[in-house]
This record gives sequence, structure tokens and C-alpha cells, in this order.
Amino acid sequence: LQTMSGNEDDWLALKPQEPSPSQCCGSGCKPCIYDVYEKELAQWERAKAKQDKSLLVEKKEQGDNSELNPDTFTAFNISSVEQLTEDTYQYKFELPGNSSLRLSLGQHIVLRGVVNGLEVQRAYTPISPGNAEGYFEVLMKCYEAGLMSQYIKTWKKGDVVFWRGPFGGFPYQPNKHGELLMLASGTGLAPMLPILQSITDDEEDETFVTLVGCFRTFDKIYLKPLLQDLARYWNVRIFYVLSQETSLEKLPWSYQENTYIGRLSEDLMKTIINSCRRKPFVLICGSSAFNEDMSRYLKAAGIEENSCFVF
Repeated sequence: LQTMSGNEDDWLALKPQEPSPSQCCGSGCKPCIYDVYEKELAQWERAKAKQDKSLLVEKKEQGDNSELNPDTFTAFNISSVEQLTEDTYQYKFELPGNSSLRLSLGQHIVLRGVVNGLEVQRAYTPISPGNAEGYFEVLMKCYEAGLMSQYIKTWKKGDVVFWRGPFGGFPYQPNKHGELLMLASGTGLAPMLPILQSITDDEEDETFVTLVGCFRTFDKIYLKPLLQDLARYWNVRIFYVLSQETSLEKLPWSYQENTYIGRLSEDLMKTIINSCRRKPFVLICGSSAFNEDMSRYLKAAGIEENSCFVF
């Protein structure tokens, strides 16, 4: 009898832990962390019924390879940390050899962090081109009270962090839409960049792009040199909407004519849509409040729901 209960404890120690709500990033990943848990639990139950621990081994092996995987977390090294604004950082992660993440456009990956013993997961979109070799880059905003932010703030070059994915994404096809209207708030810029770069890199792609970036102040605009480069293409226009700037005169001359002061309102949305060269297909990425406001304004401007995609 003694050996039986000891064995029972062994099996209990191997039983997968049910995720806590803080571990779900809420981005609708397939598989979600809860799906992964169900799968691991079923695997554990099968192994226990047969009293064969070797049936549990396959899940341990998966995390050792350096390929991104939707089901298990993979370790990646941080190769550089760059502070872009007071609360925004750009992190570069190493990929083995010349491999690439092979993400399709606008796909996100999920980061796992442990803060005060609590596991947290959040979704981020790499801003590097999907075919970038040997590395990928992620734009991250740190919030004062954010659990994940507390973890990210401790990162330095050479640290190892864990990602899984990819998930989601926008099924972009060259020349499918006459014009893309991209509405991005803050780090919502991230999923727009790979799509924008794939259009400017492809000479055959004649899609017009109007990118509207919403930030609090001029200093808070991320990646200005990259955006300035992209705005030089014949088919790309970039507007900025700065909610906390007081006057255009303070901005560099080159920004004054394509910047609006205040919030992206229903009226401004109509003005921008009317200035589009073709009927736009709209991509939206920001906070849930931003996404809801934008969807409402677009509806008021006569853009149907099937002409919108929310990241």
C-alpha cells in the first residue's frame, strides 16, 4: 500500500497545472493556453492510466529546439535593447543561423513572464520583416503598473525569454485592395509595419496606403526615421494625430502639414476617408477603447464591417 500512495504523489507532481486567468493574453490565439492545457491533461491522463511516464516525454522535448512553436514556449536570447521613448523599447532577439520566424503579415507572438511568482502572458507583434534572417524585433511599451512591464524592465542583453506562436495576422495579398487605411494607436503601429514594408518592397504592388498614427505628443511617435522613409514612396501617406500637443508651430516644419492636433474624431475620420484615392479597406490596432471608437466612426462614415480588420 505504501508504494501505491508514493506512486500516486509522483503522478500528481507531473500533472499539468491549470492556467490562471492572468496567463491568457486574450488575443484569441489558436491554440489558446487553455487548449494547450487540455491537450497536456489528456496526455497525462493517458500516461497515468497506462502507468507509463515515457508517454509524457514528447512534450518536454519540444521546447529544446529553437523554432517558434504555437504549442510550447521556446527560449530566445536578447541581442540588443534600445530605448525609443521614455516608456517604449525595441528589443532584438537572436534566431539560430540564418533562420527567420516566417511570420505572415501582422501575426503576433505570445510572451511568458513570471512576476512575483505569478505567470503572465501577453501578445506582441514583431516589427521586423517576416523574412528577416537571424533575428526578430519587437516594440514594447512599459506601463507603470503593468505586471508584464515590471518583468520586461529587468531585461538586458544576453537574457533569455520565452515566446510561442505565431497567431492571428491579416491575410494580406498584393493588389487585392485599392487602398489600405491603417489606424494605429501607440504600439498598435507594430502589426502595420510588416504589411507596409511588404508593399513598398514589392514593385508590382500598387496598393495605396494611408497610415494614421495616433500618439499623445510628437516625442511619443515611435520609429520616426523608418516612417519618414516609408512616406517617401509614391503610394504611401502618413498622418499623425497628437492628442496632447497644443500647436503645430512647435513641430518640425516637415511634420506640420500632415499632423492633426487633438483626437481622431468622427469628423476627422470622414475627412481622411474622403481624401483616400480609392475606397479603403481599414486595418485597426490599438487599445480596446480605441478599436471600438474607430469601428463606430467608420460605420458613421459608411464603411461596412466587412471592409475592416481589427488586430
